Amino acid sequence: MHLRQKLNNVLTGAIAGMVVPLIAFTLFFLFTRHGLSLPGYFSKIEAAGNISEIMSVCVFANIIIFLIFNRFEMLRASKGVLGITIAWAFTVFGIKLF
Repeated sequence: MHLRQKLNNVLTGAIAGMVVPLIAFTLFFLFTRHGLSLPGYFSKIEAAGNISEIMSVCVFANIIIFLIFNRFEMLRASKGVLGITIAWAFTVFGIKLF
């Protein structure tokens, strides 16, 4: 069985859909922290009211893996990424609403 066939499942897509935004946030943090620690950075973005905007930017990175999975015809993994992205979208919407 090829590696592509082994990885073509919803769980792989869901894990990728959760990990890639965390990696994107880490990169975002490293480039925009301006000497702040992680707790200080969270305090700053909470005070500025930018939590939902930063989450949206980080979740946007899921488009890349979604397109990669589609390109390699890993449709089950694409479904996992899409499901987690929708869950992230509801979370961002909930944060923005309240």
